[in-house]
Amino acid sequence: MAKVDRRILRSQESIKGAFIALLSEKSFDDITIQDIADRANVGRRTIYLHYLDKYDLLDRLIEEYLNELRRLCQSSSDLSFIDAMRIWFQFFEKNYSFFATILASKGAASFRSGFLKLVSEEFEEELDVSEGVNKGFSKEIIRKFMVSATVGIIESYFTKEITDPIDVVAEQVGLLLERNL
Repeated sequence: MAKVDRRILRSQESIKGAFIALLSEKSFDDITIQDIADRANVGRRTIYLHYLDKYDLLDRLIEEYLNELRRLCQSSSDLSFIDAMRIWFQFFEKNYSFFATILASKGAASFRSGFLKLVSEEFEEELDVSEGVNKGFSKEIIRKFMVSATVGIIESYFTKEITDPIDVVAEQVGLLLERNL
């Protein structure tokens, strides 16, 4: 396995942190590579060494967080929905700045699309329309309903429309999922 250069990792983390901070201060369209370089205390060339442009940086950040959510789904697949939601919401809280910023910025559409796909894939195996509370329902309608509701609640938490403590939100989302899936 190749040894990772810590300077490269530090530069990338600095660039990503600067970009997230800038997204919370101004619109995506108004952010320049020079703004990111200045905030990250790196040269523009360093940014271009790692990213094609600010769109690539945004896409890779979104991909990174979605991949981590996928990993969390895989590692919590044997848990109840309540415990799995607690893990998700702990991750959201730990990375609050990114999620709150991305949901309020132009990256929201790209993130939301990827997040909806991820949640939909996770619910695919959980849905049973042959028996129980969903017997006779269209699997696609139930899945879309549950995915939209789950993602909507998470978005509402980050946009401060839901102000309950994170552990309450996680538990109640988990209970709702258990009751309806």
